[in-house]
Amino acid sequence: MKKTFLLLLLLVTTISCKENKKVSSAEDTTHEAKIEVLLSKMSLEEKIGQTNLRGMHSTENELPEKLITAVKKGEVGAFLNIMNLDYVDELQRIAVEESPNGIPLIFGRDVIHGFKTIFPIPLGLAATWNTQIVEKSSEIAAFEATSSGIRWTFAPMLDIARDSRWGRIAESPGEDPYLATVLGAAYIKGFQGNNLSNPYRIAASAKHYIAYGAAIGGRDYNTVNLSEPLLRNIYLPPFKAAINAGAATVMSSFNEINGIPATGHEFLLKDVLRGELQFDGFVVSDWDSVTEMIAHGFASDEKHAAELAAKAGLDMEMNSEAYEKNLKELIKEEKVTIEELDEFVRNILRIKFRLGLFENPHRNKEHTGNLYAESHLEEAKKAAIESTVLLKNKNSILPLSEKTNIAIIGPLANAPHEQLGTWAFDGEKEHTNTPLDTYKEANTNFTFAKGLGHSRDVSTEGFKEAINNAEKSDVILFFGGEEAILSGEAHSRANINLPGAQEELINELAKTGKPIVLVIMAGRPITITNIIDKIDAVLMAWHPGTMGGEALYEIVHGIKSPEGRLPVSWPKTAGQLPYFYNHKNTGRPADSINFIPMDKIPIAAWQSSLGNDSHYLDVGFTPHFPFGYGLTYTTFKYADISIYKEIINFNEDLEIKVSITNTGENDGKEVAQLYIQDVVGSITRPVKELKRFEHVFLKSGETKEVTFKISAKDLEFVNHKMIKAAEEGVFNIWVGPNASEGLKTSFSLKK
Repeated sequence: MKKTFLLLLLLVTTISCKENKKVSSAEDTTHEAKIEVLLSKMSLEEKIGQTNLRGMHSTENELPEKLITAVKKGEVGAFLNIMNLDYVDELQRIAVEESPNGIPLIFGRDVIHGFKTIFPIPLGLAATWNTQIVEKSSEIAAFEATSSGIRWTFAPMLDIARDSRWGRIAESPGEDPYLATVLGAAYIKGFQGNNLSNPYRIAASAKHYIAYGAAIGGRDYNTVNLSEPLLRNIYLPPFKAAINAGAATVMSSFNEINGIPATGHEFLLKDVLRGELQFDGFVVSDWDSVTEMIAHGFASDEKHAAELAAKAGLDMEMNSEAYEKNLKELIKEEKVTIEELDEFVRNILRIKFRLGLFENPHRNKEHTGNLYAESHLEEAKKAAIESTVLLKNKNSILPLSEKTNIAIIGPLANAPHEQLGTWAFDGEKEHTNTPLDTYKEANTNFTFAKGLGHSRDVSTEGFKEAINNAEKSDVILFFGGEEAILSGEAHSRANINLPGAQEELINELAKTGKPIVLVIMAGRPITITNIIDKIDAVLMAWHPGTMGGEALYEIVHGIKSPEGRLPVSWPKTAGQLPYFYNHKNTGRPADSINFIPMDKIPIAAWQSSLGNDSHYLDVGFTPHFPFGYGLTYTTFKYADISIYKEIINFNEDLEIKVSITNTGENDGKEVAQLYIQDVVGSITRPVKELKRFEHVFLKSGETKEVTFKISAKDLEFVNHKMIKAAEEGVFNIWVGPNASEGLKTSFSLKK
C-alpha cells in the first residue's frame, strides 16, 4: 500500500507540473493523491456526474425519485437552491452512504450580500471603499448560510461596470479595477477565511468571467467587443486578485467576447485562467450558459455545445444537461478525451477536499447561524452608514434637529422588501428595519404620507395628502428610488430617471417652498438632473439592506455622518453612458475653456465653429458627480503635496505626502484618493487611474500628513504586444477627495 501511495504521489507531482498547478502545501499534496485513487475507481458515468450541478423547482414538495436515483449512482456533483434542510440532509446521506464511491455533494446558493441579515447591495458595499466592511459582511453571510448546509456561494461578482443602465451594476464593485481588486480579495477572505475546511465558511465563486459588465448598451446578456489590452488592463485584474486570494471557484459569464461565448472560450479559460493566473479550482458555467451557445450561433446543437465547453476547459455545468447527455458519446467519438474529463473531475474533487467534505460532509444540526444576531445587525447598520453617499447638502440643511417637524413622504419610506435589493433570496421583509419604523420608535415629530403606492406608480391620487403634510412641516424627507426588481439580472433600463410619477410629485412638493431632502434607494445611480435644483440635499442609500432604516435615521439626524464615496461616475443623463472617469483623452479632449453649451451657440452659426472637441452639446463632458465623490458633515482642505524626488528608477519606491485639515466644525472621515496619469505610452493611457486610497479620521481643526507609496509595479500596463510592463516617461499625480479634484505633482520614471 505504501508503495502504491508513493507511485500515486509521483504521478500527482508529474501531473501538477505538467498542468502548471499550484500544489502549495502538504495537505494539498495528500489531497491530490486521494483524488488519483478516487479517479482510478470511478466509472465514466460517475466522472460525468461530478460535472453536473442540479437543483429542484421551488414548487416541488418532495424529492423526485429520478434525483434520488441519480445521487445513488454518483451522477450528481453539486446542488443549488435546495433550501429544505431535510432534503439537504437526505441527499448528502445518500451520496456519502449509498453512491459507489461515497463522494459528497456541494450545496450552493446565491448568497450575494447576506443570507438572512442582508447588507447593502454590492455596489453599496463598494461605496464604503472599506475592505473591512466587505470582509465582515461576507463572513457573517457565510456563518448564517452554513447553518442551512450551504458551502458554496455564487459571489463575489467582479465585473467592472461602466454603464448604469445595466441591471447587474447593482452586484458589481463599480467602474474601477483597483477598487475592485482590493474589494474582491476582501470578499474572498470573508467568505472563505484562512481555511476553507472551516465548517462556518463557504467556497466563493469569482464571477462572471469575463467582461460581462461591458455588454453593449448596458443590455444584459449582450455581446462584448474589447481589445485584448483593454480586457487585460481593466477587466482581468479583479479576477487575478480573487484567484491570488484563493477563490475556490470561478463562474463563466453569459456574454460573448469578440465573437466567442465565455463558456466556450478556450483561450480565456485555459490559456489565461489556468495558465497565466494558475487557477486550480473549478469553473462552473452560469445558468444554462452552455446550451445558450446555440442561441449565440456558436454551437449547432446541445451536443456541439457540450463539446465546445469541454474543449474550452469548463468543469461543471449549471442547470442545463449538455454534459450529462452528451459527454459519454463525445468521448466515444474521441471529440473529447477521457483525460480532459479526468481533469474536470480533479478540479471539482480538489475543492471538495479543501472544503473538508470528505471528513465532515453533513450539516451541523446544532449550528443555528445566529440569524439576525445583534452583532450581525450592528455590522449591517455600520455597512449601511458607511455606504451612504451625501451628494448635495445646500446650506448644510443636514443633519436635522430631532425637534424639526418632518414630513416623511415617498414610496420607499416603508418598503421592507424593496429595501433589501436584488439577489436577497433568503432575506425576510419581516426583519427589515425601515425608515418609518425607526421614526416611529424614536417618537420624533413627523407625519407620513406615501404619495405613491410604489416606485413605478403613476397615479397622482396620493399627492393631496403628501402636499398637505408638507405644507405643515419644516422639511420634507422624501424616500424615493426604484424597487428591488428594477435592478439586478435581466433588469436593465434605458431611462434611469426616478420611475413612475416621483419627479412629478417632487415638483409639486417644491411648490410648497419647504426644503426637500431626497433619500434615494436604488440599485444604480439615478439621474436627477431634472429635479436637482428643486432639492436641498441628496443622500444615495443604494438598497441598504436589513438595517437601512436605523442607519438612515442616524445619518439624517447627525448621530452618524454619511461616509460613502461613489464607486461609479454618476451621469447627468443615460445618454452619456457608458461613462467612466478613467477614459482616454482623444485627439481633441474636451475642456471647460473651449466648451460652448448648446444654448449658447449663436443662431445660424458657421458650421466650422461647432464640434471642436469631444463632448455632448446638451450635457457637456463631465458627470453629474465624479467617481470617488461624497460629502460629509464637515469639510477638508488638502495642502502641501510633495514627493521626495522627481526621478525614480524601476527599482525604487516613490513616497507622496499631503496634508489634510478638517476645516469644519464637526469631526469626520475623509477618503483621500491618489490618481496617476501616464502621460505618454506605447498605447494611449487613461487620463487618470486610481492607485491608492486612505481613510483618514480628523477631529475638527486637526491636520494630518498622509503618506502614499507606489512603485514601478503600480505603473505597469499591458501594451499592444501583450507585454505587461512600466514604461519610462513622465507621470502626473493627483491626491484629492475624488477623481475630479486634487493637488497635482509630477515625476519621471527612468532606467
